[in-house]
Amino acid sequence: MSADLVRSWLKRGKEIAWNLLLMVVGSALCAAAVNGILVPREFVSSGVTGVALVIYYLWPGLSVGTLYFLLNIPLFFMGWRLVGRRFFGYSIIGMVTFSFAVHYVQITIPVDDKILSALLAGIITGVGAGIVLRSAGSAGGTDILSVILLSRFSMRLGTTLLAFNSGVLLLTAALFSLEQALYTLIFLYVSAHIVNLVVTGLNQRKAVFIISPLSDQIAKGIMEDMSRGVTILQGEGGYSRQREGILYTVVTFRELSRLKQLVRRIDTDAFVVVNETLEVMGRRIGNQPHW
Repeated sequence: MSADLVRSWLKRGKEIAWNLLLMVVGSALCAAAVNGILVPREFVSSGVTGVALVIYYLWPGLSVGTLYFLLNIPLFFMGWRLVGRRFFGYSIIGMVTFSFAVHYVQITIPVDDKILSALLAGIITGVGAGIVLRSAGSAGGTDILSVILLSRFSMRLGTTLLAFNSGVLLLTAALFSLEQALYTLIFLYVSAHIVNLVVTGLNQRKAVFIISPLSDQIAKGIMEDMSRGVTILQGEGGYSRQREGILYTVVTFRELSRLKQLVRRIDTDAFVVVNETLEVMGRRIGNQPHW
């Protein structure tokens, strides 16, 4: 057996172990929020977990974990041909892990105020769901449903999640009360923001466009002073018809103020546009870092 093959297996084993650890920790946190806050307050969650909670409140014969597992079976059956093998395999593991966690992780969280309960549940669930999303799979549920609808009907992932969660909220308001649906909405809002924070971290990138007649000097300053790559585009003013350089660069949130100061120092009249980014992938090109 060659040394390269052994190293490859060890690397693959570490990757699998790390993904499983993320799923276990994330599922345990989500289960703690479900059993410690959502069920005692009769709040509802998003996705398939929300449907399982609605069924549990109406017919509490089966546990939430068991209901979640049963609801996922038809989704996985329909999606096994449409989802990548790696994601599908990890998602099955994630779904089983979450089902067991909801069934066995039974804790009490001593928070009586409903608004504070919704906020805390959103924080805990957001951290847990974010940790699961940092793995190579998911916990099943609406993630699998989204892939199915995207493959069959070209329905965007965000549209599926919005429609499904809106249906869960309307169902909660109709079967229980508007107040419960509003508390659930607070929980979902906080959870979504915490998920974004966990997944993107504090190093979320900002995409910046800079339009200036001194674009060459600004580009040099960005590359030399900030060690950031710059793409130079050629533009033309719609009114003046003068050709100007348009700089495109990506910096971290912490570097944004430095970039603004650099641009103002060179050209106080430069036009700067800052955009949010969902994800940035790249590598160093030569001796100069790209993004």
